[in-house]
Amino acid sequence: MFREIGECAAMTALFDLYPPAADRKAWKEIPESYRERLIKEGEKWLNYKFPPIYASDFMDFCRTGNRTHFEDKQFKRRTVLNALVLAECAQYQGRFLDGIINGIFLICQEAAWQVPAHNSYIRDTPQHILPDVTRPLIDLFAAETGAVVAMAEYLLRDALNKVSPFISKMVDHNLENRILKPYLEGHFWWMGDGISPMNNWTAWCTQNVLIAAFTRQLPEDMQSDIVQKGCRSLDYFLEEYGEDGCCDEGAQYYRHAGLTLFNAMEVLNQVCGGAFSALYKKEKIRNIAAYIRKAHVAGPYYVNFADCSPIAGRCGAREYLFGKRTGDDSLRAFAAEDYRDCEDWLNLEEHNLMYRVQAAFSHKEMMEYGKDRAETGQKQEADCYFPSTGLFIARDDRFCLAVKAGDNDDSHNHNDTGSFTVYKDGKPLFIDVGVESYTKKTFSPERYEIWTMQSQYHNLPSFGDVMEKDGKEFCAADVKYGMGEEASWISMELAGAYPRCQTTSYRRRACLEKGGCIRITDRWEGSGESKDVVLSLMTCEKPDIKHEGQGFRMELEGLGSCSIIGGIHVRTEEIPIIDERLKTAWKHNIFRTLAAFAGREVQIVIWRNPS
Repeated sequence: MFREIGECAAMTALFDLYPPAADRKAWKEIPESYRERLIKEGEKWLNYKFPPIYASDFMDFCRTGNRTHFEDKQFKRRTVLNALVLAECAQYQGRFLDGIINGIFLICQEAAWQVPAHNSYIRDTPQHILPDVTRPLIDLFAAETGAVVAMAEYLLRDALNKVSPFISKMVDHNLENRILKPYLEGHFWWMGDGISPMNNWTAWCTQNVLIAAFTRQLPEDMQSDIVQKGCRSLDYFLEEYGEDGCCDEGAQYYRHAGLTLFNAMEVLNQVCGGAFSALYKKEKIRNIAAYIRKAHVAGPYYVNFADCSPIAGRCGAREYLFGKRTGDDSLRAFAAEDYRDCEDWLNLEEHNLMYRVQAAFSHKEMMEYGKDRAETGQKQEADCYFPSTGLFIARDDRFCLAVKAGDNDDSHNHNDTGSFTVYKDGKPLFIDVGVESYTKKTFSPERYEIWTMQSQYHNLPSFGDVMEKDGKEFCAADVKYGMGEEASWISMELAGAYPRCQTTSYRRRACLEKGGCIRITDRWEGSGESKDVVLSLMTCEKPDIKHEGQGFRMELEGLGSCSIIGGIHVRTEEIPIIDERLKTAWKHNIFRTLAAFAGREVQIVIWRNPS
């Protein structure tokens, strides 16, 4: 898709997606109130002392497994630099230049731009304790750092050159040696080879290399080589995506996958004179763009599985512009409304300077687009099934039911095949916990020792001590589904997701009866005892358990109740939420209710109204 165009495309323009600060007319078109906020944010960092980064900070990851000690310092340098750059662009009086120059110098003096957790040259191999400064490595954050300093220098080139021409020279030197030469002369796994599986790294790194490269004047042959190599990588990335556009890493990672593909397209299209514009009309690209609105539940919540958090981030300029380019007015309206509801229009924690510039120049348009539609209420998204991942989503005016079929070989996988989540009136009822802060263990052979990755902490059964296992072969089988005005449902066989047990069959059927209840029916066959088949049910609120008839009822304050018919209440556990990443999604402790089978079948009935 990209390669064919890239081989024929000619470089017809320099980078000017967004104007440099010296173009005062363009920058003054940004609403004054927005520019004033940029200036006030920059003023917070005047005379700021950037945090020192020591070799021992880098070594800490290999010694303790902790990622945040180093990354907090590194990322802070970038976000502060961004704030100072945008404040100077908004005001353009030189007040912030000293801080900007300090930030650029310190970043260019860093021994390496990659984070310690990525400090290896071969995929999935142990990290080196320190960087090899003679052999620059391009990981996610080295590429993003390249884009940050490149964009900072591009935006303020005229002002920086009035101080000294050596600032731009230093940036060019660092980009050439840390990014462009390694990119063209080496091969990193995320570039793709047509064999190895790709993930968000491919589009994310490629986007940032393109920003770093085309914000400056390069020889024509070098420009052409970068375009063609980038196009090859983007094609490898797209080959991993299903035609349905579903991001198997979830809504949170869509921001690092689908949206980075979008910005890579933006840069390529602009510097190649519109050569890539036809791709925005391709069904696959349109589906990738639309995924985020289809995965949205309500407010800040999204359907989540694997490492994705249910709080997947607010929409903004990138989603809005992707909808604009693909002609998806529903995506544009959804992104604009979500942006208007967000308190952080400035994206203060965003590392990538270009994203923040996009937001500044799109702000006025997003504040107005679709307001009439928003006032009359957004149209409810249609029920959908994504064959590429097995993700099923059904809705009515009160419920959102999501079920994941597929297999346990997704990128950022959790062993969660067959699990479900339920939202009622936009609030989480049955939940997927998400993932804790990343550590060395997260992406290691011990990954599935972490509780959040295990099927017993999803809405799934366990058979004695047997849980689901990771791998493509551990999957749902015989998946069937139907969607209609009266009911939407999905059914599957889950026994194959478990490595060893006496269960020969475990069938799950999940149905949203529109205007009625959600009914999840599980039936098992095998030689074991029913009491050893135990369902885990994860809830945000503490359930009040009441025994009734042939089962029990779970009363959830503010959310109503559900009946567990044919189930025996074993116990309810309170799970402390102490991890900082989990705290962003769950403001208090969560709960796991265990229910054993009394016989061969259990029904979970989630009632629409209290009864």
